[in-house]
Amino acid sequence: MGVIKLKNIRTFSYHGCLIEEGKIGSDYTVDLKIKTNLQKSAETDHLLDTVDYVHLNKIVTEEMAIRSHLLEHVAKRINIRVLAEIETVEKTTVWVSKINPPIGGDVESVTIKMTEIRK
Repeated sequence: MGVIKLKNIRTFSYHGCLIEEGKIGSDYTVDLKIKTNLQKSAETDHLLDTVDYVHLNKIVTEEMAIRSHLLEHVAKRINIRVLAEIETVEKTTVWVSKINPPIGGDVESVTIKMTEIRK
């Protein structure tokens, strides 16, 4: 097994329970870690033998563009879609962070982490 991690994918999205969050949006960061077999690609040096980072980034940005009330909901969608679209991925973990959340305090970010394992 090997690990591929995309770190600090930045998006401007419209998640949140407040009506204002859906209108004005805010900044988010996403980290995505997948576990997959990297032995073949390490030997062949061919992109077709590994998980394409571009595909992973596309999944994250497309799912972040769909409004959700909860970060948990968007994280679950990202994990499920990675497993559905990339059959060689065995495990996926995503961290979704809302930068400067409107929670009545000086908070840099709030982050949720969710993991899905292929069944």
